[in-house]
Amino acid sequence: MSKIIVTGVDGNFGAHVVETITKLVNKENLILTCPFEKGLEGYAKEGFDTRLANFNHREGLEKAFKGGEVILIISAPFVGSKRQNAHKNAIDAAKADGVKKVIYTSLVNARDSENPSIEKIDHAYTEEYAESLGMDYIFLRNSQYAEAMITSYLTSSGVMSSCQGDGKMSYISRRDCAIAAAYALTKDNIHKAILNINGPESLTLAEFVEIGNRETGMNVTIKDVPEEAVYAFFDSIGVPRNTEGEFQKGSPAPYSSDGMVTFARAIRLDKMSAFTDDFEKLTSFKPRTVAHMFANYNDYQVGQRNSVDN
Repeated sequence: MSKIIVTGVDGNFGAHVVETITKLVNKENLILTCPFEKGLEGYAKEGFDTRLANFNHREGLEKAFKGGEVILIISAPFVGSKRQNAHKNAIDAAKADGVKKVIYTSLVNARDSENPSIEKIDHAYTEEYAESLGMDYIFLRNSQYAEAMITSYLTSSGVMSSCQGDGKMSYISRRDCAIAAAYALTKDNIHKAILNINGPESLTLAEFVEIGNRETGMNVTIKDVPEEAVYAFFDSIGVPRNTEGEFQKGSPAPYSSDGMVTFARAIRLDKMSAFTDDFEKLTSFKPRTVAHMFANYNDYQVGQRNSVDN
């Protein structure tokens, strides 16, 4: 069994990966990393090999990844050159340490030049960079997290303003994306693969909200508005236009409005409608439904994103 590096274990996604992968491999085969000592304390007490790794700084990463053969790189929670540099640092250090394979959490349709999402630019860069170094890889092109939209639904005050029209999205739980990552880390027979990690149904936002109303008993409606109106709403609740801005404490949207609005534009233009059974083929079971998540919505909130700024 290859020695597996799981990064970002202090975050929501990384913690779910650890929860799953420890059912698949022995802890002796794992290296767990994150940028903070505090995020590693619990794992260290359980006997895991824990190491500090801050992708923003190239120095120290080779020590953190030493001895690993497969690495999970969870996309960083910021957008633009900062994220690209962070991912490059991690890939360069992994390559220098002899890591053979990168598992990367990407985005559906990441390399379509006509996809207007600014988020996809960093994902395309990371995929292409790992390929350029001749590394083996599995790129997990995830659909939108259902948790993000469930949180928007619950905090909408009855009306969800949207500019994504009738475009379709195969909403998937963040937990299922983490499960897919855990399984991908253990697959010695999958090489240089791009997998679309989609939910079990392809839905318009109207269909998504209809399911939410049925399962919660709420009566949320959708208001189709221009993109500038969506920007104005996010401005009003303290969401910055980009991830270099300042997020208002307690904001229900831990994503930048540029990211969210251009993502909605991509959905509207049918650039995010990938709908496959790659998740089931990878894991041997089906992803959870939107109805299940709404019925248990307390367990499916987007929460905070851990961001390392220095």
